[in-house]
Amino acid sequence: MTAASLIETALLLGLFVLAGGAYAGLYSIGRLRARPGWVRIGRLCYAAAFLCAVAVGTMTPLDIEWKLLILASAIAYAVIPPLTWRYLERLHTHEELEP
Repeated sequence: MTAASLIETALLLGLFVLAGGAYAGLYSIGRLRARPGWVRIGRLCYAAAFLCAVAVGTMTPLDIEWKLLILASAIAYAVIPPLTWRYLERLHTHEELEP
């Protein structure tokens, strides 16, 4: 791995994490405040995260195991915020129904 490819890989991984965090944050804020526009922007951030993962998988000199881990993480990023939101809604619905 050359110095240039190390920096390129580090930047792609940093952008991947940053975009994934932006997706989770914007999705949550959008759902909490009933602002569908924020949720859509969050989904665009997820698309950016996924593209970063694909770039890491195709353009970097990482071993195949690391590339698969990044791609699996990108897939997991897609479902974590909606699943967490549904769980929290169900949890609080049960709390409201109990006396």
